[in-house]
Amino acid sequence: MEKYIDPKTLARVKDMPLIAKTVAEGFLHGLHSSRQRGVGIEFNQYRAYEPGDELSRIDWKLFARSDRYFVREAERESEIQVWFLLDASESMKQMSLSNQASDWNKLEYAKHLIASLSYIAQKQGDLIGLIGMSKRHLSFLPAGNGERHWQKLLRELVRIESNESFPSLDLIRNYIERLQKPSLVFVLSDFYQREDEITRVIKKLGSGLSEVVALQMVCEDEMNFNYKGAVRFKDLETHEEVLVSAGAARDSYLKALDDYQKQLKDKLLKSQINCSSVNIDQPLDYACYEYLKQRQRVSW
Repeated sequence: MEKYIDPKTLARVKDMPLIAKTVAEGFLHGLHSSRQRGVGIEFNQYRAYEPGDELSRIDWKLFARSDRYFVREAERESEIQVWFLLDASESMKQMSLSNQASDWNKLEYAKHLIASLSYIAQKQGDLIGLIGMSKRHLSFLPAGNGERHWQKLLRELVRIESNESFPSLDLIRNYIERLQKPSLVFVLSDFYQREDEITRVIKKLGSGLSEVVALQMVCEDEMNFNYKGAVRFKDLETHEEVLVSAGAARDSYLKALDDYQKQLKDKLLKSQINCSSVNIDQPLDYACYEYLKQRQRVSW
């Protein structure tokens, strides 16, 4: 893609539907001809325009080059259900204090990413559903299709607030079992966990016919330890605090983080689940592109 949407501009816009449509439509416009089944609307082929075709399906860049109208056709195996599971624990409030471009924390970024991906899914006719997960409150929107249902999903997203910690598998088991097959399940979380509670849920999802995509929300500060001097850190879920010297702690912190990331990805890979990092300090459309590139299903 030639240009990504400035995150500072998006942060000033409070209209979630407008943001999602702007990101999704701009993202799709930059894909050109490529191939993918499932979420993403990757196009299998072009054909000549016929009366009755939607104008939105015309590739205007191709028209500018050829002076002929072509519409894009998507290859679909079958209708699928696309589920979005959102971690709404307190730790998702984290954001990069060193980044002045955006005031979004992990939860807000994840919400807007879900809004964008779900818009793409409903545009191609897939069923979309949502589960918001925290120990205090669980949100559930059954899978449905169409733009009206997408608007319901957005309203549910707005109502989700971060509370306490991630729920145990026992608390969420009934919701997970309501996910029908075949499904594509996106899990958006920071994967902050104390007893593997998040990986247990994901492994349960991956034990059936569903394809599970784990998207880990990260930020610049935590990945690069952008701190100086004496810093007081507070655990957003346990509220424990610790005062450290940033210079003295940096190397050991980065090593511990690297070890944890490797262990997390190894655990998920054993269940044939790939885990991709999503940097909340990057534009939303960049996150969409990077996700598809990692799946090696985009041809440019």
